[in-house]
Amino acid sequence: MDSLCNSIQYVKGVGPKRAEKLKKLGINTYYDALYYFPRGYEDKSEKIKIVQGQDGKRQTFELWVAGKAAMSRPNRKLTILKMQVRDETATAQIVWFNQAYMKDKFKIGQKIIVTGKIKRVYNRIEIHNPVIESDNKFKNISKITPIYPLTKGIKNNDIIRIVDNVITDTVDTIQDTLPNSLMIQNDLIDLKTALKDIHFPQNMDSYAKARRRLVFEEFFMFQLGLMSIRKKINNNEGIKFNKSPKIYDLIDTFPFKLTNAQDKVLSEILSDMNSNKTMNRLIQGDVGSGKTIIAILAMYHAVCSGYQAVMMAPTEILAKQHYESVNNILKPFGIRCDLLVGSMTQKNKEVVKEKIKNSQVNILIGTHALIQDSVIFDKLGIVITDEQHRFGVRQRVSLANKGYNPDVMVMTATPIPRTLALILYGDLDISVIDELPPGRKPVKTYPVGNNMSNRVYNFVKEQIKEGRQAYIVCPLIEESEALDTLKSAQVMYDELIDSYFSDIEVALIHGKMKNTDKEYVMEKFKNGDIDVLISTTVIEVGINVPNANIMVIENAERFGLAQLHQLRGRVGRGSEQAYCILINRGNNKISVKRMHIMKETNDGFIISQKDLELRGPGDILGIRQHGLPSFKIANVFTDIDILKEAQTAAKKIISNKELLSSQENNLLNNKIQKLFNDINEIDKSF
Repeated sequence: MDSLCNSIQYVKGVGPKRAEKLKKLGINTYYDALYYFPRGYEDKSEKIKIVQGQDGKRQTFELWVAGKAAMSRPNRKLTILKMQVRDETATAQIVWFNQAYMKDKFKIGQKIIVTGKIKRVYNRIEIHNPVIESDNKFKNISKITPIYPLTKGIKNNDIIRIVDNVITDTVDTIQDTLPNSLMIQNDLIDLKTALKDIHFPQNMDSYAKARRRLVFEEFFMFQLGLMSIRKKINNNEGIKFNKSPKIYDLIDTFPFKLTNAQDKVLSEILSDMNSNKTMNRLIQGDVGSGKTIIAILAMYHAVCSGYQAVMMAPTEILAKQHYESVNNILKPFGIRCDLLVGSMTQKNKEVVKEKIKNSQVNILIGTHALIQDSVIFDKLGIVITDEQHRFGVRQRVSLANKGYNPDVMVMTATPIPRTLALILYGDLDISVIDELPPGRKPVKTYPVGNNMSNRVYNFVKEQIKEGRQAYIVCPLIEESEALDTLKSAQVMYDELIDSYFSDIEVALIHGKMKNTDKEYVMEKFKNGDIDVLISTTVIEVGINVPNANIMVIENAERFGLAQLHQLRGRVGRGSEQAYCILINRGNNKISVKRMHIMKETNDGFIISQKDLELRGPGDILGIRQHGLPSFKIANVFTDIDILKEAQTAAKKIISNKELLSSQENNLLNNKIQKLFNDINEIDKSF
């Protein structure tokens, strides 16, 4: 297996220069090349004759070179190369545009496999810029050709050659990580065969078997790693908090009644906190469902038992907002709260750290600054992370390690289908707040096209004159030549202050600004001194301005559904009717379908399910946890049956200590350690 760690530059036909280009694709080693899976396949097994060719349809022909390639240059910027080819039925011309290097590639009489679209020009048949392979050029390649994601300077045939050479060089060194008994029980082929057949399948049946094996392994390793974290946590004795009526006294002071969903989730949390097991619970709740009040109640319960509480947010804006909420509610009860964020002066940070260390602070709210080694708690009882998808397992564990087995609660306003939640948060119990407080008006959502911009901004102006505020969100900060159809935040700001909003207070905010500048702009917007906030997605999470009732999203087709839903959640927090206007500048069917989904439902769980269906694998809903291995081939939506099999197999192994530590599982244990090496909570018996 050591040879798989060799640099990709040592593969035949690569070298240092090409290795630099391959790095852009994430291919640094032999191993990376083996696991750089095709994005699709072209089945060339069905070859047709020239006379059978259909105009405009991609087809494969087995041909012979019938004449030497001839080049012409109609103008300075264009070269045309033509080469005559034939089969038993007819002759045709292969035509290359600006590919002069192809001139001496082929010899008369040479047999070639040509894949491309034919075009009939008068009485001639032409095949423009086709893919051409010499017959039996690569020994590992079948009639089904893999198609890979590419980068500038790397062609599909380059990747094919490289992977072909890597397989030849390493095939005898590949060791199977899965135990033989597991493969037999789950009807899986061996790893060597799977890796060869995923790149160069002989037929679609061999491809299906290869893919099933690799998908199973990804899910299995992932689940086994998370289960080992959970096993270690469950083996630790946690804090048993005092059952106290004080929490209900606090609830009685609220000017509102908890929803049934909030009551249910609070009961689950208190049950965990009042037992001696360490709580590890995910709280899922749609935008505005009332997660923060549940977090405040949990922290208050811990403080009433003599412990400290900490809450970590992904941005300073959100951390300060939480601090204000917690302080306003709990200060009358004698609870001492404080704030720790990166923009504070070193002197102020040291003062807060000293107070935490000496138990002069009951509840601390902050950002990543909380994870620093210099932050020491006297008696930490509960750790809460908000918008968990912005952090990862490693950050959560780092914060929890500041106490002795404190309870852990993580919250997300990005609703995730339950099956997916079990994968992403397999080390956590899951609670769902699936009910909004009564009286909240659903946000009215209107997808519009390019031609509606004038009406949209006139409508925004009318709302501003009535005393409301608006967000306008763009996908970029500055204009980009590569994406010049997109509205950048800077360009949008410049355009609007010179036209529709010339007499209105407008501000710009984006992620590249200094924190202090962002804070200043947001504070002015919250106070009503700014009418329109033009922004990138920096305002996606947690901003609460009840008077803002309009969200305009430029180039809405560039955002995922879950992200659009998060942005829409920034409005509708006051008593006025709120509007979300999605300006769709894309014409494809998928973008139109996505806009329709947003119009039809405000239910985040339905939206996340649809997002998963439309987007498939990859960075799942944009919420992959940092520190966990990502899926290269598995799709949590379409491969659900394989996922269930992998979960069952992982549970069987994790529950059997003898099986876990057996010689047969040595390679498996090593791979789990390697995959999860960023998380120090993995059970070392693994």
